Amino acid sequence: MTRIFVPIVLFCALLTSTGYAAGPTDAGADAILGTWVTEGGKAHVAISRAAGAYQGRIVWLKEPDYPVDDKQGMGGQAKVDRENPDAGLRNRPIIGLALVSGFHYAGDGVWTDGTIYDPESGKTYRCKITLRKDGSLNVRGYVGFSLFGRTTVWTRLAATPGNARPK
Repeated sequence: MTRIFVPIVLFCALLTSTGYAAGPTDAGADAILGTWVTEGGKAHVAISRAAGAYQGRIVWLKEPDYPVDDKQGMGGQAKVDRENPDAGLRNRPIIGLALVSGFHYAGDGVWTDGTIYDPESGKTYRCKITLRKDGSLNVRGYVGFSLFGRTTVWTRLAATPGNARPK
């Protein structure tokens, strides 16, 4: 028994000491931090880290108010989470809403174990985020397996005087 146990302990110690088992403090993990423009430019999402996980909130909308001819009679009002299945959450403003949450860095520019919320449908999906070589993000929401889902591409918001702080 000792012959097997000692090599296993030494192997585990070697992995830990060489950095092979890099965790959330891995330098690449924070590459996701910042403000991102969703595909089509409809929203800006600020991704931050808290309590060891990454999350993103909507900080800007291209169209922050409902159109005048809104079918639910909310024309001209600020958009809210009206499609949420929880009636108690339907009055939450979309700006400030958590869109992605619970992500952990898996290494190699990939964040997993998170979810993405779709305020247009009120549905939450499992999600995986991948940093592409061009610096953009593949954000893949899916049900069950990653094979059954949809990927959108987010680009980093350029820090220029006109858009450094989205309104």
